[in-house]
Amino acid sequence: MGKVGFIGLGIMGAPMAGHIIDAGNELFAFDLGGVPTSLIDKGATACESSKDVAQKADIVIIMVPDTPHVQAALFGEKGVAEGLSAGKIVVDMSSISPIETKQFAAKINELGCQYLDAPVSGGEVGAKAATLTIMVGGTPEGFEAVKPLFDLMGKNITRHGPGTV
Repeated sequence: MGKVGFIGLGIMGAPMAGHIIDAGNELFAFDLGGVPTSLIDKGATACESSKDVAQKADIVIIMVPDTPHVQAALFGEKGVAEGLSAGKIVVDMSSISPIETKQFAAKINELGCQYLDAPVSGGEVGAKAATLTIMVGGTPEGFEAVKPLFDLMGKNITRHGPGTV
């Protein structure tokens, strides 16, 4: 059982996080709108901030709408970067700007952590059915460490190289 953090629990993130907790992983969750009771009822721990999630989890997944939201989750006040310690993995599953993604990855790497760029395709239906297509940019080691979680959320999972997708 792994310690997984999930930030962004909207129409895509909530079912994705649900698959992770259903598989027996310990889930630390945060969303600006609050953690859905459906996840709390399954045993998720509601966290006070993205920083709190990063302090408690070994792998932190972000699933938010756009580039500014990812930046805020990572580097805003009480963001993920403030709670990271060396060796953790940050996975951005949002579909955002590749230019900013590279900048975000560099900053996270400087903290001694890995960063995977892993946008998804398949929409709400795919998120609920765990049939998302997940395209991953990152190191082979990082990809292999997170692949069991990707397998819980999707069916077509491909690593596309060391950088962004």
